[in-house]
Amino acid sequence: MAEPIEPKISFDDFRKVDVRVGTVVSAEPFPEARKPSIRIVIDFGPEIGMRKSSAQLVKHYKPTDLIGRQVAAVMNFPPRQIGPMMSEVLTLGFPDEEGGVVLLGPDKKVPDGGRLF
Repeated sequence: MAEPIEPKISFDDFRKVDVRVGTVVSAEPFPEARKPSIRIVIDFGPEIGMRKSSAQLVKHYKPTDLIGRQVAAVMNFPPRQIGPMMSEVLTLGFPDEEGGVVLLGPDKKVPDGGRLF
């Protein structure tokens, strides 16, 4: 069942959420997380650099499947402690029928660090 639509916001409010694209450069199982997760490092290009994220992706992805894949992430949330790791960005996805995460990313290669508009 879909969640209800949130109240309307202004375009300026939307612009406050900084969503960028990056390429996964490393991925490994993250057994220390409370829920089954994968620890990933994403390259957001030379101006932003590398950022770490913990993502609950194990239903649809193996760590080796993620290397080289472009993903979208929220850059300007505060870092969050996930087990022994500080997650620096929120990797974005949509839920499948059972709630498993399906990653959000471009369908064509784009420059790392590009901002969603």
